[in-house]
Amino acid sequence: MGEEETIVNDENSSKPKPSPKLTLLPLVFLIFYEVSGGPFGVEDSVKSGGGPLLALLGFLIFPLIWSIPEALVTAELATSFPENGGYVVWISSAFGPFWGFQEGFWKWFSGVMDNALYPVLFLDYLKHSFPVLDHVAARVPALLVITFSLTYLNYRGLHIVGFSAVVLAVFSLCPFVVMALLAVPNIRPKRWLFVDTQKINWRGYFNTMFWNLNYWDKASTLAGEVDRPGKTFPKALFGAVLLVMGSYLIPLMAGTGALSSSTSGEWSDGYFAEVGMLIGGVWLKGWIQAAAAMSNLGLFEAEMSSDAFQLLGMSEIGMLPAFFAQRSKYGTPTISILCSATGVIFLSWMSFQEIIEFLNFLYALGMLLEFAAFVKLRIKKPDLHRPYRVPLNTFGVSMLCLPPSLLVILVMILAASKTFLISGVIIVLGFCLYPFLTLVKEKQWATFIPEETRPVSGVSSESQLDAEHGDESAASLLP
Repeated sequence: MGEEETIVNDENSSKPKPSPKLTLLPLVFLIFYEVSGGPFGVEDSVKSGGGPLLALLGFLIFPLIWSIPEALVTAELATSFPENGGYVVWISSAFGPFWGFQEGFWKWFSGVMDNALYPVLFLDYLKHSFPVLDHVAARVPALLVITFSLTYLNYRGLHIVGFSAVVLAVFSLCPFVVMALLAVPNIRPKRWLFVDTQKINWRGYFNTMFWNLNYWDKASTLAGEVDRPGKTFPKALFGAVLLVMGSYLIPLMAGTGALSSSTSGEWSDGYFAEVGMLIGGVWLKGWIQAAAAMSNLGLFEAEMSSDAFQLLGMSEIGMLPAFFAQRSKYGTPTISILCSATGVIFLSWMSFQEIIEFLNFLYALGMLLEFAAFVKLRIKKPDLHRPYRVPLNTFGVSMLCLPPSLLVILVMILAASKTFLISGVIIVLGFCLYPFLTLVKEKQWATFIPEETRPVSGVSSESQLDAEHGDESAASLLP
């Protein structure tokens, strides 16, 4: 009897532990870090906008025409298809697997490039206190240590990442609450109205706004790890929208209202630390610098989780080889995490502005596909089970998607010629990679998850999906 119990216990211990599901609060802060992470990086909006007025108007108006529509689209589609893979599954359902794969390739590449920024920015904040980090001999090992340490934290479990996001966000936002309170006696509202039209840089302004307000759809790639996604996702998105807008507007209003408008030209990345010193003193500057460094860690963790679970989801629906779906004993996608970490290391050599413009272009391209899929699924599958449904008819959701679509087209038009060239190469690579993976599957050069055992089924093509389910009302990617 004792021997049998030992055998059973050994067998159970070898199985991966079921990963705890994400609840509302950790999901709110994961979305917060997918999108924002705090006001770090919004300083350029004051400089490129020629003063406080356009920056403040931008963070009031852009959420209405961009953030809220994207969050609403994400809430409906993520609850309709609560599976890992997110937007890859949506596009596959609407337009077939080829475009689903392209969406996944563009968004993954964009996400990895975005993640390559954060270890670099973390060291940039630390080098003010530790100048040795400005030298290559110390910087490269430090970059690798940070990347591997954060990757290991991701490996240990999504619930740990979610809890870390809550703690880091509280620590990162507290100094700005203190700064706003200290600034109140010195705020002069007329300073918010200053704008120098001669110094407006529209390309930099739109890119800064777009970068600081996008990625609302990113958390959908781990929808399969969320507890009761039909109820949790809409609430989390709503809470994250309020948190992001507050984290941008309150520090900007405090800093620009309390300081002279003549300092507008000095507003650039990292300037909030100087604002803290002018308002509160050296102690507040140090606190903001520490908060900025910690915020970059939270941004890295949230982005890597989404990128890794996206690859896992693509593997589960047969788009990528089966090894991308392998989970550790903590329930995390081991190979997918390592793949994303490798991409971060190789892309971290690019400059900050190059990365922002490049990832914005690929992200904008993917968002156009998402808006199109949202409208098409409303037309082709009107009775699709939607736990959360945007309260608009087909014409209404088309009008909802029009302003953000025009915005992303504008962002793409304003891109530099180098961005067009590199993005074109990535697009062509994606077009070639899909038939290559199809050949790999046909020749059985790698193992793919069989269709009958996939957690998500019926993604092969739209025609097969309709034939399998018989009518539009049942056409869902869920079993």
